[in-house]
Formats: sequence, structure tokens, C-alpha cells
Amino acid sequence: MEILESDKKPDFETALAELQQAVAKLESGKLTLEDSLRCFEEGVRLSRVCQQQLAVAEQKVETLNMAQVKSD
Repeated sequence: MEILESDKKPDFETALAELQQAVAKLESGKLTLEDSLRCFEEGVRLSRVCQQQLAVAEQKVETLNMAQVKSD
């Protein structure tokens, strides 16, 4: 089964850059209503990807901090 492009999750930096591009497009006011909705939807998806990856990173930091405290 082939993985669709939309099924791939970009890394944090890529997702953030794409989110910033989507915001810039929306703020430009040059998109049609339909294109604006598509761009907004993609922005929401990218925002969720970033939030999930930040949550994972935060959990890793907390785990490492707890391990450090226990070893002291």
C-alpha cells in the first residue's frame, strides 16, 4: 500500500515553516474563499503536528530531568 503525501508527518521544523507560510498566505488576503479554507485547514493540521511533536519533546525532557534527579 502506497503512503499518500498527506499521511506523512513532517518534522517539527518543516511543519512550522509550512504553518508560517500558510499564515502569510491567509494574511495576504489574496486567496479566494475556497483557497482560504483549504489553507486554513492545512494550517490546523500543521499546528496539530507541531503541538504533538512539542508534547513528545516535553515528555522526553521531563523523563531526562527525573532520571537526573534520581541519580543525584
